[in-house]
Amino acid sequence: MHGDSSGPPRQLAAVLWDMDGTLVDSEPYWLAAERELVTSAGATWNPAILPLMIGQSLEHSAQLLQEWFGITLGVQEIVDTLIDAVIGRMDTQGVPWRPGARELLLELEQAGVPCALVTMSWKRMVDVVLDQLPDGIFDVVVTGDAVTRGKPHPEPYLTGAANLGVDIARCVAIEDSTPGVASAEAAGARVLAVEAHVPLPAAPGRSRMTTLEGIGLDELERIAAGTVMDLIGA
Repeated sequence: MHGDSSGPPRQLAAVLWDMDGTLVDSEPYWLAAERELVTSAGATWNPAILPLMIGQSLEHSAQLLQEWFGITLGVQEIVDTLIDAVIGRMDTQGVPWRPGARELLLELEQAGVPCALVTMSWKRMVDVVLDQLPDGIFDVVVTGDAVTRGKPHPEPYLTGAANLGVDIARCVAIEDSTPGVASAEAAGARVLAVEAHVPLPAAPGRSRMTTLEGIGLDELERIAAGTVMDLIGA
């Protein structure tokens, strides 16, 4: 429950957050888990697979690992193995926040702007991250094991906006991956693409940055109103 405000700003109805690579810098944890899985199967890791996996559903990534490296485990076994490994690293090494992300999230909470977490990670991993944040900071949480079609399909973001009860055209989605950006744009949200581990090309209506440091409610309100803020192309 958000307080300390009579309501969200006029244009910005809600902010829809991706998690891996956007809120938390967990991609290196996933990479380590994937490499360990491949080498334990006796195969040789090939980093060329990474652009095909980042931002995709875990089931899709598991299928790619099977195809590329001959992993004989089933899809569910692969997913469980990867999640266990990433959670283990978060337990021992901590939750690695992306620069400026937690600060922006807290500012939105204080301003009374509804937020949804829209991630392809599964609930048991998401709960580890949420445990490090104030209770209820996300009004809605959509996880990869709760949707039928993952990113880049629009279903995850459409579900997030519907569960918030807001018009997705008045939402800003914050994303770091090509599938995530595609999902949010197909759903009809304004998109702020924040480059982390993969380049995100310019596109009409797409705001782009390399960090959320220094980004606040005012900037998101401008993006919601239709301003394109391309600080990469500037």
